[in-house]
Order: sequence, then C-alpha cells, then structure tokens
Amino acid sequence: MGNVICSCTLGENAKVRLQLSRMLHREIEGIYGEADDPSALCEIELKCSRREFYENRSDKMPVIGQGVIVEADGGYDYGIVYSTGLIAEKKLKLKGLDAEREKIPGVVRSATPGDEEALRTVRMREPGIREICRDKIRRHTLDMKLVDVELRMDQQKVTVFYTASHRVDFRSLVRDLASEFKARIQMVQITTREEARRANSFGVCGCMLCCSSWIQKIHSNPFAERQHRCGNHVGDTHSHNVIGQCNRPKCCLNYSRSRKEGRENRQNGYPPIGSRVAAADGTAVIESIDPAKQEIVLRYLADDTLKRLSLNEFTTMFVKK
Repeated sequence: MGNVICSCTLGENAKVRLQLSRMLHREIEGIYGEADDPSALCEIELKCSRREFYENRSDKMPVIGQGVIVEADGGYDYGIVYSTGLIAEKKLKLKGLDAEREKIPGVVRSATPGDEEALRTVRMREPGIREICRDKIRRHTLDMKLVDVELRMDQQKVTVFYTASHRVDFRSLVRDLASEFKARIQMVQITTREEARRANSFGVCGCMLCCSSWIQKIHSNPFAERQHRCGNHVGDTHSHNVIGQCNRPKCCLNYSRSRKEGRENRQNGYPPIGSRVAAADGTAVIESIDPAKQEIVLRYLADDTLKRLSLNEFTTMFVKK
C-alpha cells in the first residue's frame, strides 16, 4: 500500500458519516421521543474517524456536525460532534466505559471559523512532518512501515502511526523526533485494516472503501470463510472478490450473504433476526444468531438486557411441536 492520505474531519467522507448519524438520531427520537432529562454526553469524531466521548459542560448542547474544541491530554484538539444524548450513552455502555465516567474529558467550547482555519494550517504541515519521519526511520534502519502522522491542533503533540511484524525499539527515533519538532511524540502500532481505512482509496468495485467512507467499526469478518467456501459462482472463489486491500476478508461480505444461505439457516431451525418471541419473563427480540456455536441471542424489550440460548434451548422454549 502506498502513501496514505487519510480523510480529514472536514472532508466529504465525514459528511456521509454525519448524515448516517443524523438518520439514526431521527429514528431513535421517533421510537422513544425526546428525553425529559437529556444526557450531557457527546461522541466526538476526531481525525481519521477516531471517536471519543466527552462531557458537554456548557448550558447548550451542540448539534450533530458542529465543530468543537475538546480537551486533549494537557492541550486541546478539534473535533466534530457525531452523536449525543441517548445514542452516545448507549455507545458508552457498549464499549464498557460507563464505570470510568468521571475520567471523561470535556468539551471546551464551540469551534470558530478561526479554529477551522488553524486546523487547515496544521493539516498542511503534516505532509512535511511525514517526510521527515520517513527519512529518520530510514536513518535509524528500523524495520517498520510509516503509515501516517497526526499533528494535534495545538501543535504540542505528534502521533506517528506505523505497522510492523514484530516489536520495534524506537526509543532513539522518539528522541530524535522530539528534538526535531519540539513536541511530544506518540508511537501507535496499527493493523492492516486500520492502514487500509486511512488510505481513503477505492476498491475493486469502483466505490470508496467502506471502512474509509461510512463503516463505523473495523472488525473481523466471520462470514468470509463461509462466503469463500459456499460461493454461488465460480468467480466468487477468486481471492480478489474475498480479500480486500488490507489483505484481510472484505467488510462488505457481511452484507452480501446469499439468499441460499439464508434459506439454509431457516431450514436448520434458526428464526429470522428481528422477530419477537413471548418469553416467560417478557417479550424479547432475536438480536443475533451464531450458527457456528448454534446460539441465539435474545434482547428483552423491558430492560434491554441480553440472554444467550442454545438452539436446543430456544427450540424447547418457543417452537411448537
């Protein structure tokens, strides 16, 4: 993979992700209505689709898509509001960060046109910083691949993203870079999936990579091996139809499972995802199905809790003989 130029928070891809977030908020408000006591929690998107949680400490809640200045490790940074309220609270719990609520930083203020201009100036410096980092890695003869660099808005911290097949001793490199840029240096090792996301390029389908444009979370694809093994056409088994630019199974295979596979799941006794069942302790919805483990996950509507059942248990409880 060549030089990486990732999508900025002010780019076109960010507009696509924000539009999807607005649609989700409208759906949630249509189902639950507006909260009487709205949460002050905000999910802020930083550069390269990084999303962190912040507490809004002002009287006015920022809207989705609004630029804000947030606290960042002894300094400040620029971000865009991605989600607020009930959805942000739900995401915080799903990530297991609810117990660390008191450690969440805050939103300093709304961004001004001057802040956006300062951000563009910082982004213009990054290509030069990237070339200097690449030259110093070559001088130190380190077996690592530079992927991207990020200069924080206050220009007090430089984050270097890299890939490597093994552990790299970069202590001398960090001292050299700190002396060069007069800033803190953070080295972050990332996976090939994250590298492809930052590439902001096009796939063999002719469209922008899903991970760069709209997909929220990069994860492994449990359906890739089955899709490769059970393709309906001869061309489905070709590696370029299964393996993406990250040299891993494509994310889009999650959304291209064949109808034949769905019919096979129903014939094997699995209910359709999203269907409701009347359990002894309340009404539940089929949240997900794991055919490999032969398990079904129920989500109870009363308290939003999850319960995992084996296929045999589910059949015994809900399927009429």
